[in-house]
Amino acid sequence: MNILVLGGTGSMGVPLVAKLSKQHKVYVTSRSSREPQGNIEYIQGNAREKDFVVTLLSMRKWDAIIDFMVHTADSLTELSSLFLENTKQYVFISSARVYSQSEAKITEDTPRLLDVSTDTEYLKTNEYALAKAREEDILFKSGKNNFTIIRPTITYNTYRLQLGVLEKESWLYRALHGRSIVFSEDINDKLTTMTLGDDVSEGIASVIGSDKALGEAFHITCPVSLPWHEVLATYIAVLKKHLGRDIPVVMTKQSTNLKFPGRVYQLIYSRYFNRTFDNSKIAQFCDVNSFTLPQEGLARCLEAFLAAPKFSNIQWDLEAVNDKVAGERTPLREIPHMGNKITYFCYRNSLTFLLKPTFRLLSIARKIKNKIR
Repeated sequence: MNILVLGGTGSMGVPLVAKLSKQHKVYVTSRSSREPQGNIEYIQGNAREKDFVVTLLSMRKWDAIIDFMVHTADSLTELSSLFLENTKQYVFISSARVYSQSEAKITEDTPRLLDVSTDTEYLKTNEYALAKAREEDILFKSGKNNFTIIRPTITYNTYRLQLGVLEKESWLYRALHGRSIVFSEDINDKLTTMTLGDDVSEGIASVIGSDKALGEAFHITCPVSLPWHEVLATYIAVLKKHLGRDIPVVMTKQSTNLKFPGRVYQLIYSRYFNRTFDNSKIAQFCDVNSFTLPQEGLARCLEAFLAAPKFSNIQWDLEAVNDKVAGERTPLREIPHMGNKITYFCYRNSLTFLLKPTFRLLSIARKIKNKIR
C-alpha cells in the first residue's frame, strides 16, 4: 500500500510510520527537510495549506491517509472532501477528551461533551475537546464512510511525560533544577489512563486497510488505569534514583493552572474526570492486553529522557506562580530573553498589571533603536 501520513513526527506518528514502513511505502509530510529512510519518504511542506494538500493528492491514489494535523473546523470542512475523494481510507486523529464524564467505563458510544454539556460559556469556545468533536461531525455528516476516527487518550513517550495538566516542562524541569514539583489535591486522586505512543501506533496500524473500520470511531487505550498520585510516585522513584536525592513536592488544594483562564477547561472537562475505558472495540483488531503497563512504560520513558534531556519552551508565567507557591525563585540568569524575564518577575511578585505597559515601552524602545540604526 501507499500510505500518506500528515504530520507524522510526534509521539504516535513516529512509531506508527516505523511500523507501517515494514510492509508498506509510507510518505510523511514535514515542515523541515528530512532524508528518506528505507520505505519512508518525507515530503516537505505545510499540510494545513490547501495548495500543498492538492499537490500531495495529485501524486497518486492513496490507499490510506493518516491525519495528525491540528485543523480548524473551517479548514477541515474544505479539506475533508479532498481527503475522502482521494483515498480508500482517511484516518482522522481525534482525542478521547471528546467524551463527557462517565462513572462507567467509557465506550465509543459514551456521549461527547459537545452533545451533552449545558455549560453555555464553554460551548461558545473552540476548546480542544469541542474542536475535535466538531471536526468528527464533519466526517459523520459527509455522506461518505471511507473514514476511521481514532480517539487516543493521554499518550506518552520519552519526550512527552505529563503529570495532570502539566507537561514535563512544568514539573520535570523544576525537579532537575533543584526546585519543588508543584502538584494539586484536586487532581491527585483522579483516575487516568495513559498509553504508550508505541501501543497507540499498534492500534492505528491494526485498522489500516480494514473495511470493518470504515465509518467507525475507536479509542486506543491501555487497559489499566491508575490515580495521578501513582503516576507522580513513579516519576519520583526514577528521579530519586537518578539524582541521588529526595525530590520535594508541594501539594496545593487546587491546580495553579486555574490562575490562567486559557488553561481552565482542560482541568474541569478532562483531568477532573475519572477516566477508564472499555477497549473491546479496538480489541477486535489488536491485542490490547499486550500494551505496556503505565508504571513500567512511564519509568522506562523517564529514564530514557534523563539519559538525553531536551526541553521545549518553558511557560515562565506558570513557573513563576509555582515558584511563589513553593516559596522558591528561579535565577533570572536561567531565564532566556528579556521578555521571559519580565513575565517571570511580574508573575512571581504579583505585578502582572505592569506587563502590558512594560512590553509597550520595550516595543517603543526597539522601534527607536531601529530608526537610529
